[in-house]
Amino acid sequence: MQSQQYLQQRRKFAAAFLAFICILAAVDTAEAGKKEKPEKKVKKSDCGEWQWSVCVPTSGDCGLGTREGTRTGAECKQTMKTQRCKIPCNWKKQFGAECKYQFQAWGECDLNTALKTRTGSLKRALHNADCQKTVTISKPCGKLTKPKPQESKKKKKEGKKQEKMLD
Repeated sequence: MQSQQYLQQRRKFAAAFLAFICILAAVDTAEAGKKEKPEKKVKKSDCGEWQWSVCVPTSGDCGLGTREGTRTGAECKQTMKTQRCKIPCNWKKQFGAECKYQFQAWGECDLNTALKTRTGSLKRALHNADCQKTVTISKPCGKLTKPKPQESKKKKKEGKKQEKMLD
């Protein structure tokens, strides 16, 4: 009885093994029938990098506008193109409308120049704009008043009372 079970197991194993070999042969044949695709030729472009002009607003000094891009190359299909852009209206235009800076607090007033200054470090530049890493700005200090040495209020009142008594 055990030999019959052993023979049945052997037959099942042989059948499974043959089925596995048939499947491998079928897959190999299917792959062999496929045509190999020729590798795509990598285009070596002699075109240069795009160089972009500054963003020019359509109206006013901020908002939507356009910029022009150019590149060089003998076999370039496109050497010029125009791109839409936007200049934020809340950015300081003093250092370029495409450069945004993070400023420190105002410094102390310089009594010689009557100006106070602060520095800003570049936070963000739009479209690879050419921005300075740090900038310094100055503004007038405002009213410069020297504190007057004041007598205490009690002394003033006492002085007035004495003046009235003398009169």
